[in-house]
Amino acid sequence: MEEKDFEKIYEQYKQQSEQQAQLEASQGNSDGKEEFVAVRKNDDGDIIAFKTNTGRELDYITALDEAKAGKLAHVDVFHKYGRDIIRSEPDGIKENNLDRLPEF
Repeated sequence: MEEKDFEKIYEQYKQQSEQQAQLEASQGNSDGKEEFVAVRKNDDGDIIAFKTNTGRELDYITALDEAKAGKLAHVDVFHKYGRDIIRSEPDGIKENNLDRLPEF
């Protein structure tokens, strides 16, 4: 039976994924959807509002509704802890994570 270097294979996979994510990020938002450019946090560090590239400021519930409707680029909605949560698309680029966006 052939011996495989699972660690090496996984590292190659991660590098390819990171390269693809960088390529897709550099292509930008071709469908014209709004994107989050800043966030507002409460005293606990939780994101409570979002600012889009058009200057709109969205409370969490409005942003959640628009994300569910597919009106916002580069975010997903998932269900965890008994509620829906907005998160940035998992693209391997830490700099565009919602938690790392500038605050407004």
